[in-house]
Amino acid sequence: MEIRVLGAHNIESATTRLTTLLIDDTVAVDAGALTSSLSLSEQEKVGHILLTHCHYDHVRDVPAIALNISHFEKNIRVYSQASTLHAISDHILNGVIYPDFTKIPTANPPLEFCPLEPHKVEIIGGYKVLAVPVKHGVPAVGYQITSDEGRSLFYSGDTGPGLSSCWENISPQLLFIDVTLPNRLEEHAVSSGHLTPHLLGEELAGFRRTRGYLPQVMIIHLSPVFEDEIKEEVEQVAKSLGADISLSYEGMRLSI
Repeated sequence: MEIRVLGAHNIESATTRLTTLLIDDTVAVDAGALTSSLSLSEQEKVGHILLTHCHYDHVRDVPAIALNISHFEKNIRVYSQASTLHAISDHILNGVIYPDFTKIPTANPPLEFCPLEPHKVEIIGGYKVLAVPVKHGVPAVGYQITSDEGRSLFYSGDTGPGLSSCWENISPQLLFIDVTLPNRLEEHAVSSGHLTPHLLGEELAGFRRTRGYLPQVMIIHLSPVFEDEIKEEVEQVAKSLGADISLSYEGMRLSI
């Protein structure tokens, strides 16, 4: 399983992109950086998009890639909880901001929306995909994605503390997890549904108690404003836990 980090941050700039992963060139996880990070030929290869929740920085490029691939007469299946798909239909693909690309009058509309139920394994693009609820300000899930060879990652999407029930349902080799703010802004992080390095340490300790090990951990959804501060604090957490924890960055490639 080859993973590309298209976007690792919560703010877009000349050097940062909104959070998005791409698995084996075909399955995207969230859609903040699909069209800004991929060529048209690369976009044409994407067949599936998994959305964690409806916030703009995670769904922004759904209509953009739909418009682009409409020229190739192919379609992309978009998966998430029904509430997330309804929010996109109501507020973005509403005929005012963008056309409803699920209902374009052609034989093969660019988008097909596919509702997912939490805790139910689905086969998507040849992978076993399990949606697991996480803590955020709107209904949100993380995804465990497992290959035929049994290699798996879990991507938390945006999440705050309180993941004990999530850990009971997953066992990945690689964990992508939200750490948006430094420790001194913990109150704001909790109120907005995100983690700090200190809160990450508590959640990882809970993971170890539940699962008996710690996976490789990649930090994602970083605020570039505080990245140096977060990096120092994450290094302290890694040392105290004896864990392999790194910060994601745009263009990073990993293989599991």
